[in-house]
Amino acid sequence: MQRLVEPEIIDQLPADHPDVIRSRRDLKMINFLMGNERWITRNLRPFPDALARGVIEIGAGEGTLLKKLACRYPGTPLAGCDLAPRPADLPESIGWHQQDVFECLADQSAGVLAANLFLHHFEDGELPRFTPLLQSFDIICVNEPYRTAQTITDAKIIMPLVGRATKHDMPASIRAGFLHGEMPRLLGLDDGTWRIREETTWRGGIRMLAWRH
Repeated sequence: MQRLVEPEIIDQLPADHPDVIRSRRDLKMINFLMGNERWITRNLRPFPDALARGVIEIGAGEGTLLKKLACRYPGTPLAGCDLAPRPADLPESIGWHQQDVFECLADQSAGVLAANLFLHHFEDGELPRFTPLLQSFDIICVNEPYRTAQTITDAKIIMPLVGRATKHDMPASIRAGFLHGEMPRLLGLDDGTWRIREETTWRGGIRMLAWRH
C-alpha cells in the first residue's frame, strides 16, 4: 500500500466543533485499545538522564500523554506543542507551546521528543524538515499507524463505536501511516548517530524508539 496523506476532517474544523470534541473522545479510546501512551511511558524508563532534561510532546492534543508522564515521572520537565490552545485541565507544571511544530522545535531542546499519532499528518517531503531539529534531543519516541490492509480491516471492528469524523479520519490516518524503516529514513536518523528499534503491534501501531550511541 502506497503512503497517502489526505486531509482529515478534524484538521479543518474549529477546536470546539462537536465533531472535533467527539473525535477527541474517540482518540482516547483508540489510544487505550492500542496501548500507545502506555508504550511510550514504559519505554522512557531506561533513560533517566534524558528524562531529567525534559520531555517535549509534539501534537500533544489534550495533553493526555503528558499528564500520564507527570504521574509516572514526577519532577520531569514536561511541555506540549500543538496548534490547539492549552488544555484547560493541564497541570500548571506542564508547559504548553501553541504554535507550529517546526517553529516550536527551533526554539526548544530537551532530553526526549515524543509523538503519538502525529507524524503521519506530514507528507514524505515535509518529514526531512524535522532532521536538523531532532539534533537537540537524546531520545525520539514515536507511535504511528501501521500502514497495512490488515490494519484497515481490523479498524472496521470499532467503527460502530466512533463518531462521524473518526469514521473518515481513522482509515485516512492508517493510509498515511508507516512501514518498517520509513520513519528513520524520512526523519534522517542515521545509524552512525542513533540506535533505532522499531516494532509493530497487532493492534495496528508501528513504534520507533531511537537513542544516541
